[in-house]
Amino acid sequence: MASDTMALEDFGDAAGLAAQEDATDKTAHDLAPVFDVPVNISAVLGKAHMSVAQLLKLNRGSVLELDRKVGEAIDIFVNNRLVARGEVVVVEDRLGVTMTEIIKTEDSNS
Repeated sequence: MASDTMALEDFGDAAGLAAQEDATDKTAHDLAPVFDVPVNISAVLGKAHMSVAQLLKLNRGSVLELDRKVGEAIDIFVNNRLVARGEVVVVEDRLGVTMTEIIKTEDSNS
């Protein structure tokens, strides 16, 4: 599955966005039946591989080293499909994610 990334800035100027919004308005009513379909969204900070023995040794206060560096983009999945990358942000007392790039795949047209 080939993919390329697009920065949010690559979507064009305000005139281009207005044209995209017009196109969205024309199809928004057509999409109404799927608005209530639940989706699973995951923001993956990183991954780690370990044996069951190592896993059983973890306890409160243990540090689990992930495969990402500080400041590196995190992956955002919708229904287990990579759709974007982003950065972790703090909103009041909660964590959130700001999308910094959208992942466009070949089969997204189907």
